[in-house]
Amino acid sequence: MKAFRLEELEAERAANDGAYLQFLRERNMSAGLYALDAGSVDPQLPHAQDEVYFVVSGRAAITVGQETQSVARGSVVYVPAGVPHKFHHISEDLRVMVVFSPPES
Repeated sequence: MKAFRLEELEAERAANDGAYLQFLRERNMSAGLYALDAGSVDPQLPHAQDEVYFVVSGRAAITVGQETQSVARGSVVYVPAGVPHKFHHISEDLRVMVVFSPPES
């Protein structure tokens, strides 16, 4: 078993000065913590993997393809591989757990 504490993951991510921290990588999936501060711009491009976002904290909107949805703590969003997507209108610091399948390259 592998177990993680959100506070420790957030501290490690912040210490490495990055918006994304991959904390798990297995044969069929990977997981990470993604952070975007209020008012920031999401720079990500479409991924080659399916992904699921779980919003741990914060508020924003996300556009996936042509659809836009508000997200906040507890929101879960599925993004198919290759589909353009971005968080925007980030009104509260956003912390999102991301699961990729297959693992992010």
